[in-house]
Amino acid sequence: MQRVLDGMKNVARGLLSFLRWVLLAGLTGVVVGAAAVAFHWCIGTATALRLMHRWLIWLLPVVGIAIVWLYKICGMADDKGTNRVLKAVREGEPMRLRMAPLIFVSTTLTHLVGGSAGREGAALQLGGSMAGWAGRRLGLDEKDERVMVMCGMAAAFSSLFGTPITAAIFAMEVVSVGVMYYAAIVPCLVASVSGFLLAYALGLHGLVGYAAGAIPALTGVSMFQSVILGAMCAVVSVLFCEVMHVTHSLYKKYIPNALVRGAVGGAIVLALLLVIPNSWYYCGAGDELIRVLLGGRSGWYAFLLKILFTALTLGAGFRGGEIVPAMCVGCAFGTWMGPLLGMPHGFAGALGMAAVFCGVTNCPVTSMLLSYELFGGEGVVLFALGCAVSYMLSGYYGLYSEQKIVYSKLRAEWVDKKAV
Repeated sequence: MQRVLDGMKNVARGLLSFLRWVLLAGLTGVVVGAAAVAFHWCIGTATALRLMHRWLIWLLPVVGIAIVWLYKICGMADDKGTNRVLKAVREGEPMRLRMAPLIFVSTTLTHLVGGSAGREGAALQLGGSMAGWAGRRLGLDEKDERVMVMCGMAAAFSSLFGTPITAAIFAMEVVSVGVMYYAAIVPCLVASVSGFLLAYALGLHGLVGYAAGAIPALTGVSMFQSVILGAMCAVVSVLFCEVMHVTHSLYKKYIPNALVRGAVGGAIVLALLLVIPNSWYYCGAGDELIRVLLGGRSGWYAFLLKILFTALTLGAGFRGGEIVPAMCVGCAFGTWMGPLLGMPHGFAGALGMAAVFCGVTNCPVTSMLLSYELFGGEGVVLFALGCAVSYMLSGYYGLYSEQKIVYSKLRAEWVDKKAV
């Protein structure tokens, strides 16, 4: 009898916790989703203005200084961006609300003048800081506040990218590689879907994000091709991470003054935009370039140029995300290398997107779901193969230095080390 009573108490506690998190996560999804929609609109407007008034790229050095100065006067000069969000989830470090308006304004300015940066990485900071602050104001304890941060991450990512399942799993998987925060699965899904539905109602997303063209049938040949391309994308992801980290280090070493670094970095990006043919494709996150690439083959140098522009932009102190630029790099590499392996160029570009994303984030489950939500269910086995191989062969490199690799990629053992 006592066991029955204890069981009923556990069910009651679980039900109360469920209802509580549905309410908290649902509200978080709506509020963060609204902020993300506004963020999306501002970046879209900034991009349209830049395309209409191309002289705006001449403001790159000025905006570089302005962004660094803005973070300095707000007491966030040493802000680590997305790394701070990951640390907040893993170690309970408090999130500052001021991070939200700062990343909102600075990323918009970066896109206005043609810097190469994404939105989704910035959205993690936007959503994480808003939800973390709300958790503190509501008096949640440290553990529940961590879940709130993940809810904010999921809601913002989903609202901007239109991938609700991917966003929820990404928030749970990216912090500690090899261990997922399953306790957050209901809150993250509720927040993610709530944010997505709001964005969808406002016309931001369709049901499938990109058109990948013809998908090859599942055969021994197509599996072999996917494995080879996945292995190559692992190398590209390592290159992307290394160039990002090294560029940032070189900037700090040779230009120790942050304001001067912003100006010089802006000037370098401006010079490249002026001298490289068709350089407009490498501005912003890379969404338009991805759509162009999926519809036709690219030159061998396109993925290298996108890496260069992104590293020079973010390393100098401009703000924005790294996720879509990394996917753009993967698409450019895939549409060039895939046809050489005998693969349809559109599918190869799509597989390259997912596999490089997997390599730089160390999130294989998220990457497989991303390919499903962006390109549909056809070819999902081939996407999964490419992502799995990229994950295994990309080593312990990653975009985020605060990301912990808890479980080995090669053997059944714990490693507990930070991504490099």
